[in-house]
Amino acid sequence: MKDTHDDLKPISDRLYELCTSSESVSSVLAKDPTLTPKQAWDRLYGKYEGKHAAKKLLNGVSRSSTTEEVLAQTARCGKWGPTQPSELFLRLYHDALCSLDEAGVDAAMVSPSLLGTCGTVPLTVISTVPDIVRHMSNCIVRAEREVYLATNYWQNGVASKFLTDAIRELSRRAGETGTKIVLKVIYDRGSPKQMFEPHYLVSEKAYTGKAVNLPHPSEIPNIDMEVVNYHQPMLGTFHAKYMVVDRKIAILQSNNIQDNDNVEMMTHLEGPIVDSMYDMALISWHMRLNPPLPTLNSPAAQAGGNPSETMNDDVGRVSSGQGSPSNGQDATLNATGGGPITNEALARFLSAGELHVPQSPMDNDLPEHTADTPYYDATIADEVLRVQASLTSPSHIEAITRKLNHTTNPSFPGTSPPPPPGSEMTPYILSPPHGPVPMALVNRPPHGAPNNKSVHNPQNAVWLSALKHAQRNVFIQSPTLNAEPLVPAIAAACERGVDVFCYISLGYNDAGELLPMQGGHNEMIAHSLYTSLSPAGRAHLHYYWYVAKDQTEPIIQAKKKRSCHIKLMVVDEHIGIMGNGNQDTQSWFHSQEINVMLDSREICAGWIEGVRRNQNTHLYGELDKETGVWRDGEGREADGAMGVDPGRFSWAKGIVGAVKRVQGTGGF
Repeated sequence: MKDTHDDLKPISDRLYELCTSSESVSSVLAKDPTLTPKQAWDRLYGKYEGKHAAKKLLNGVSRSSTTEEVLAQTARCGKWGPTQPSELFLRLYHDALCSLDEAGVDAAMVSPSLLGTCGTVPLTVISTVPDIVRHMSNCIVRAEREVYLATNYWQNGVASKFLTDAIRELSRRAGETGTKIVLKVIYDRGSPKQMFEPHYLVSEKAYTGKAVNLPHPSEIPNIDMEVVNYHQPMLGTFHAKYMVVDRKIAILQSNNIQDNDNVEMMTHLEGPIVDSMYDMALISWHMRLNPPLPTLNSPAAQAGGNPSETMNDDVGRVSSGQGSPSNGQDATLNATGGGPITNEALARFLSAGELHVPQSPMDNDLPEHTADTPYYDATIADEVLRVQASLTSPSHIEAITRKLNHTTNPSFPGTSPPPPPGSEMTPYILSPPHGPVPMALVNRPPHGAPNNKSVHNPQNAVWLSALKHAQRNVFIQSPTLNAEPLVPAIAAACERGVDVFCYISLGYNDAGELLPMQGGHNEMIAHSLYTSLSPAGRAHLHYYWYVAKDQTEPIIQAKKKRSCHIKLMVVDEHIGIMGNGNQDTQSWFHSQEINVMLDSREICAGWIEGVRRNQNTHLYGELDKETGVWRDGEGREADGAMGVDPGRFSWAKGIVGAVKRVQGTGGF
């Protein structure tokens, strides 16, 4: 095993008590719905002393205790149900807890008793925004009691129409059953009002106006809707993107409700993890809920039932007649099947991917569910079959280009040859039937002050811990990568022999990243990392620019043709961390971010295979290991690339980028 410098320290008595408690913000509100979530939080944790509490020891265990003793105590700080976390998961979770002893439990953005939990992942989506909001719209219309929807940026357009039409349909269905549905929507549209109160209720006139265009109350008579605008001045962006439905399912995704050219990632979560997401959502709302959410007394952990039964039904319907499950064995072949990928380390990593449920484009008579012509499905299996049908005509590669063009680029041509069998685009990835797996919410709170002091939180802790404790490899996909603590951690991992794979979007939000204290743009960081490593360390860094599934070279994000906004880390092929957080300065130090960490080789195998199947990054995106620069076969850099040196007046470009981000036209 590679040296990871074991220095695990015990967790404070007070934090241990909070993690092992049965109380949470949601349980307090269930007893007294007249309280605000903020009041419930203060009642439970208002006197927590943060780093001062760390002076106490865990149940009398001395600071010289063994690693095994500390990990055993760490394991008792989670409610894992029937699962057993791996040692690697516990090491990462331990470091997340230690960040709370340093910064205080406010940094968790969830009640400590719900931080470590378990759950299932029936479905993952790796595709364009329309494919993700298709699933969200189906979840909305199937709601029976409540929907809580959170996004950083809500923009009136095609993506939002999927959801607003679903809200109208939900009201219609509720009317047929005599039900009243409660709907909460929270987003971040910066306002001068937030200088005095970061959270405020949005007026009916504002949320039904042209910019947002949510339904007017008269259009949805069977829904009680409240809308909150939340931003922590100056830089504390509400960057969260998630949805909780009936306290039974949670959706966690990388995308805003916004039309763009991005490929994104979404996971559908069920089981006790939904209680953690629900609790976090209440804390984010902050204000009194009027009316309260109907499921305050209906925890997902007490719902019962066997999640594998539903998954078995979905898997059986989708896989019927489609042959054997596929895996990443053909990952060693290039797009034409004519030769090996030159990067052997990446080929080995991708070979760990597996699509456990056979899925391929298939001809059927299911019309596509669109914003103009919705077709709502009763089950996840029905949704998968409908999406598969959209990838067949007139050919698979032409259907891929049509999907990637969707709303914003109706005529942009593809350049890639058709994918060989086993590499077809597979937007909806069904997990094999499985029981609960260990999970943890690893978040960070918003920090508005214009400084980079807010570094201690579970999100940052697990990312750094992953690079410190990985034994084989760490895979990172992010639109941007420049956070000051992250870059040396990547270098250190490479120097100790861990393969680090970075899939980054060329030019993503370049201008904004050039502002002072923002860390620099993607090309600068890649070049700096490669040129700073020893020859041995350089061999373990594998940097790629994102290449879309229908392309043969990276396209700079400023062209808005083919970009990627996925936020994913996979560690040693069995720890997965996904959600809202980018690997940039804003997400590391300022924005509120929500992420889930899970421990499952099967689920991570599906994510790895989904990454391989739904982009061509591994085929065409690799940077030169000597210079950290991408060039085509004729030695040319990507068209429009800024280069590793942005020039003397990069700060001016940064100001332009900052303005675009506020306007919602830059990268989030």
